[in-house]
Amino acid sequence: MIPLGTDCPDFDLPDPRGLRMSNRDARDRPLLVLFLCNHCPFVKHLRHEVAAIGRAYMPRGLAIAAISSNDERAFPADGPTKMIAEACDAGYCFPYLFDESQAVARAFDAQCTPDIFLFDSSHRLVYRGQLDDSRPKSEIPVTGKDLRAALDAVLEGRGVNPDQRPSVGCSIKWRA
Repeated sequence: MIPLGTDCPDFDLPDPRGLRMSNRDARDRPLLVLFLCNHCPFVKHLRHEVAAIGRAYMPRGLAIAAISSNDERAFPADGPTKMIAEACDAGYCFPYLFDESQAVARAFDAQCTPDIFLFDSSHRLVYRGQLDDSRPKSEIPVTGKDLRAALDAVLEGRGVNPDQRPSVGCSIKWRA
């Protein structure tokens, strides 16, 4: 995982709904970058909580970029057309960007879906970890407690707890 304090890698990606977003669009605001995809059971398990986090925290000044970097040729369900339907079905109120070249995932050293990176308003990494302890088929409810604690700390000007548990999910599907 990239170390805490790392500057946000540059990105400028299209959203299949006709938008674009770059890290510069979030200048002077905290930025949450989520590596997601459509088919992963881990993402399916938490996607409604991710959408709820967007609805709760964007009005408080948080910028969010979700990014799909999977190889769409090997996994057509993760391609741009299906991303439009997924963003609508999941209730994402933030851009869901397509990283066709996979260069952005490599720059972030993203490993799985979901993979979560939170940058402060100076765009330095303060959190890279799990949403919460819930997993598919577990009895643990999806609450987003780990990410929400980090988001609250950043938005309230407090330090984020450096004791962070890595995200767990499906590996990013790299091009051969």
